[in-house]
Amino acid sequence: MLPVQTVGAAVTASRLINRNVIAKRGRTSMRLEPELWDALVEIGEREGKDLSGLVRKVEANEHPGGRTSAVRVFVLEYFRDAATEAGHIQAGHGRLMPTPRFEEPQQTRTAA
Repeated sequence: MLPVQTVGAAVTASRLINRNVIAKRGRTSMRLEPELWDALVEIGEREGKDLSGLVRKVEANEHPGGRTSAVRVFVLEYFRDAATEAGHIQAGHGRLMPTPRFEEPQQTRTAA
């Protein structure tokens, strides 16, 4: 069953999953979206670390926003770093295309 959050008069179910990890100062719990837990497991498999080892690694970076925020930023940066041009080409995603700059449409003058 999903935890319930009250927002004003509306009641919504939270997607966050609470898990225990052993962090820098001992056992603690963290609430993250299921996709982030999945990403952490994948990173752990690639790096040869369990969830607690990854959390301790993240804490060592001393992110100013707190542990959960630091983990979210770590996951984003990990996959952003992995998303190199060569990696995209190998995965069949194609080449990185430069973002077109916004330009004012040119006015066409008509001969009078």
